[in-house]
Amino acid sequence: MELDDLPGVGETTAEKLREGGFGTVEAIAVASAGDLKDAAGVGESAAEKIIEAARSSIKMGFMTGSEVLEKRRSMKKITTGSSHLNVLLGGGIETQAITEFFGEFGSGKTQLCHQLAVNVQMPEDSGGLGKNAIYIDTENTFRPERIIQMSEPLGLEEEITLDNLVVARAYNSDHQVLAVEKLNGMIKEKGIGLIVVDSLTSHFRSDYTGRGELAERQQKLNRHMHALLKLAEMHNLAVVVTNQVMARPDFFFGDPTAPIGGHVVGHASTFRIYLRKAKGGKRMARLIDSPNMPEGEALFAVMKEGVKD
Repeated sequence: MELDDLPGVGETTAEKLREGGFGTVEAIAVASAGDLKDAAGVGESAAEKIIEAARSSIKMGFMTGSEVLEKRRSMKKITTGSSHLNVLLGGGIETQAITEFFGEFGSGKTQLCHQLAVNVQMPEDSGGLGKNAIYIDTENTFRPERIIQMSEPLGLEEEITLDNLVVARAYNSDHQVLAVEKLNGMIKEKGIGLIVVDSLTSHFRSDYTGRGELAERQQKLNRHMHALLKLAEMHNLAVVVTNQVMARPDFFFGDPTAPIGGHVVGHASTFRIYLRKAKGGKRMARLIDSPNMPEGEALFAVMKEGVKD
């Protein structure tokens, strides 16, 4: 529900509430009458009625464990193209979740995104969803030629595969956030089963520099991740994001790199997979975090035909 839909809240009052920091119905529901009165310039009685209406409109969504299990049964999976990687992830890329691939340049992040954008279009009995994909490109790395190369071995028609892909080029973090906010109506219209953001943190890293802007960056990134997760759960689709890494000069043992975005991205991602180069042109994927799968590693290869064992 939008603010304007609440009883006793007109367009002018809604605008005042937004300016006062009450941008959602949930924010009004937990506010006091005094706070609302000051923000919207309404009487205490009117403020109490608005708060009561907000609380009545919110469905908390309490479910039994059995109902949660039933919802989980509607979850589907997209094959990565590699059986080893699928096993590591418990069968493939889950819908109703955010899967994050992070690693250095050349580790295979963008290649996996291209492959998944193709695989999601395959029928369900072949490891796809029979649906289309949205690809938010922040680093100008999307290549339609690569989609053609990957679709040929799967027996998919090149033109149809490309037409089923909606690509948005984001030029800064605000543009990226706006692109995600505009997806809600497009998902049903275009039959979307996968949203790719490649890369998630690139613009946030360049737009917010220095410690003084760190808090604002993390808050904005947190809201962005939750908007993506909300879309995944509402529409039973998969969200895949890629993330850059930074060097840790104070780290003396093990891998001296860490993913960008800190705990905000780590907590918001359902699955976190660290990618790195291995010998002989292979790639190593390590499952770092998952709610139901154990940590482990899988080898896969990136070939002209796409991601394979």
